[in-house]
Amino acid sequence: MLKNITNTVDYINSKFNIQAKIGIVLGSGLNGLAKDITVQKTLLYKDIPNFPVSTVKGHEGKFLIGNIHQVEVVAMQGRFHYYEGYDMKEITFPVRVMKALGINTLILSNASGGINPNYTVGDIVFITDHINFFPEHPLRGKNEQSLGDRFPDMNEVYSNELIALAEQIALENNIKYQKGVYVGTQGPTFETPAEYRMFHKLGGDCVGMSTVPEAIVAHHSGMRCVAFSVITDLGEINGCGTIEKVSHEKVLKAANETEPKLCQLIKELVLHINTK
Repeated sequence: MLKNITNTVDYINSKFNIQAKIGIVLGSGLNGLAKDITVQKTLLYKDIPNFPVSTVKGHEGKFLIGNIHQVEVVAMQGRFHYYEGYDMKEITFPVRVMKALGINTLILSNASGGINPNYTVGDIVFITDHINFFPEHPLRGKNEQSLGDRFPDMNEVYSNELIALAEQIALENNIKYQKGVYVGTQGPTFETPAEYRMFHKLGGDCVGMSTVPEAIVAHHSGMRCVAFSVITDLGEINGCGTIEKVSHEKVLKAANETEPKLCQLIKELVLHINTK
């Protein structure tokens, strides 16, 4: 692991001298933020040593280095998922690399299904906590103490300070938002009505197939993390035991419609983080 991280960091640094402290992962249908980044260097995942390659529609497979509001950032235009066949260490390897590049704050985004009956399609959810339903854990195996503690405390995976900052920005810009608990599942199937009911009873507000492994590794490595979810479909309708028919195309369409507001929120968040 350490050797692979070093090799990858050396390659990236040979292409661009990164000074950024903020990393961003752009999830399904949320690639529009890339247009707001003044890109100075683009690296294709397939060219980066030890990087997996994204195989999902809507995930471009590009590592972007550039500026938002004159603040340098690195952004992953597309992520990796467990259901693609990668193991957890492969999925989260880019987070390890970003940490080694000097990134200390990670912004995550995703599309998810709404469990909370108060949610509607298009809502932006500030993730306050998660429930991990993945069958494999990204910290399983020998622990490299230089990367983080063997048994990390999980009391505040998602930074309360950054969530409060995001709330302030949303209120100032009249952006509607929700707060809730994200349930992470392996996919690639969408949830059954019974699974939606179970997740709701367990305390979940939305459900998706990503984010949790990345957040765990970011927390393990000492990075601050904040995550946003766009509700692209709903679970039970009025408790009648049925769910909306959903497809990946519908998920992307709903995410794209909310994209401008989330992009505005993240751009302002980057600026405020940089000044603190």
